Amino acid sequence: MRQQKVSVLSVTQVNQYIKGLLDQDQILSGLYIRGEISNYKTYPSGHHYFSLKDAEGAIRCVMFKREAARLRFRPENGMCVIASGRVAVFPRDGQYQLYCSTLQPDGVGDLHVAFEQLKEKLWREGLFDPAHKKSIPPFPDRIALITSPAGAAVRDMIRILGARWPMAQVFVVPVRVQGAEAPGEIAAALDWVNRCQGADLILTGRGGGSMEDLWAFNEEIVARSIYASQIPVISAVGHEPDVTIADFVADLRAATPSNAAELAVPDQNEIAASLVQLEKRMTKAAGGRLDAARQRLDRAAQSRAMTRPMQLVDDRRLLLDFQREKLAHSLTAALGRNREQFGRLTAALDALSPLKVLGRGYAVVRTGEGLLVKSTAEVSPGDRLTVRVSDGTIPCAVIPALSGKD
Repeated sequence: MRQQKVSVLSVTQVNQYIKGLLDQDQILSGLYIRGEISNYKTYPSGHHYFSLKDAEGAIRCVMFKREAARLRFRPENGMCVIASGRVAVFPRDGQYQLYCSTLQPDGVGDLHVAFEQLKEKLWREGLFDPAHKKSIPPFPDRIALITSPAGAAVRDMIRILGARWPMAQVFVVPVRVQGAEAPGEIAAALDWVNRCQGADLILTGRGGGSMEDLWAFNEEIVARSIYASQIPVISAVGHEPDVTIADFVADLRAATPSNAAELAVPDQNEIAASLVQLEKRMTKAAGGRLDAARQRLDRAAQSRAMTRPMQLVDDRRLLLDFQREKLAHSLTAALGRNREQFGRLTAALDALSPLKVLGRGYAVVRTGEGLLVKSTAEVSPGDRLTVRVSDGTIPCAVIPALSGKD
């Protein structure tokens, strides 16, 4: 029997053969897979690598930079998604994987997930903090409208601003409010108005639409430009139920563009009415004060001081005489008491005077040095002494005893 020849293939040839089979399969060239993301990684090249898994299996996936750039949300591990793409083999390692072209959350739209993710991120960074919000000027002089110049929203805002507060200067900074270029243009317009300092207030927004239509105001670049604005910003996006990231960051959120115009400026008719009321109140208050002043003037003119001024002087003269007499009496009484007290003190001092004692025959003996002699032992024969009597001093000396006795 003739032996059949066997073909030997290289690993690369086998991988290429399998790749060709998979590439030709209609089902595998365009399918949707539901699964849970795991091992999610983003490489510096911009390509995204991850796995999709369910309860019993897993498949490797790759999303290249071009497709990943179109993602509206940030994929995370554990997130249930629906991926679309083709299954093919990477010949280098011989493993098949899903080459994703689109990725969307399972059960909710990708825009909704992107909105919630960005909202959570900016909230944690403090961009929604009420403490950062600036007050809206009560009477703005210049108002910048950052919006589409062709939409109905800008016409409504200009009409309402002109009707309510025509004193304000309103200028439009034209931008696109829908499409891929819109976020960058809105952010650039906000930065430009701040650099020029050409407005007291900024209104930015657009008319209603779907979430996709309003998405420019959910972009992070717009939110950060609103937050960085030194000029107060009113966000006016869509209809009342519509809420965007710009609404959370702005200093004031308006339900609609028309409502933003109403919030931006006061109503001139209301201000005029208030001024009329203030004028009436001021006139009434001034009249009341004039009447009260006139009454006080009339009372003053009829007072005794004005009608009989000398009578008041006479009364004061009588009071002065009375006070003078009262003062003189008080001084006389005080002087008598002081003289009486002086006499008593003089008598007491005289009674204690040593001269009184000397007048009764006593004497005071002192040594030549002026020391008081109180005992015979303090003197010796020959000592010089002075004897003080009532009418003078007698000098004397100590002599020895004549009989030999003391």
